[in-house]
Amino acid sequence: MKNLLLPVLLILLMSTTTSDYKLTDEERRLAISELTNSRDHLLIAVNGLSPAQLNYKTSPESWSIAENVEHLAITEAALTGMIQQLLQTAADAANRDKVSMSDQEVLALIEDRSQKIQTQKPFEPSNKFGSYDASLMAFKDARAKNIEMAKTSTEDFRNRVQEFPFGTIDGFQAVLFIAGHSERHVRQIEEVMRSPDFPKS
Repeated sequence: MKNLLLPVLLILLMSTTTSDYKLTDEERRLAISELTNSRDHLLIAVNGLSPAQLNYKTSPESWSIAENVEHLAITEAALTGMIQQLLQTAADAANRDKVSMSDQEVLALIEDRSQKIQTQKPFEPSNKFGSYDASLMAFKDARAKNIEMAKTSTEDFRNRVQEFPFGTIDGFQAVLFIAGHSERHVRQIEEVMRSPDFPKS
């Protein structure tokens, strides 16, 4: 009898700590919508801008529109890599207690331009891609992969977590963070375009 009980106890113990959570249809729709809409918002904002407009700065310290796009291309790839690494760790239902924010709170926080955030050196624009067009293409390619991931992945996003300076979020929220981050910079781009000295053409 003891020999039979031990495997049963082990299975019960594992069932309380591991999981096989799949995204719901609603979660998948939310991720796809946020990723698609924020991408489209960027593409609409920068469509048809001249080199003078793309490279205009409101001050020597500020970023131009072209630099914002380069930053988005850099961070999109970096955040995607972070999520892929996260998905290779063990999913654990106990991680749910570590999550400190709701999905909407994550989106609201990252999109809020009233809170200025200094980016880290590796994510600063430095003409990494060689041109504005190459930066935009790199962003579009990375975003297409993220949209495809949101559409098709069967990984357990919810029971894997990542610590950020503002709190601990789960893997699904990290996908929303990517979308919110690009939306934040579209708003920054729109602020540049509203400058009184922004080139007319």
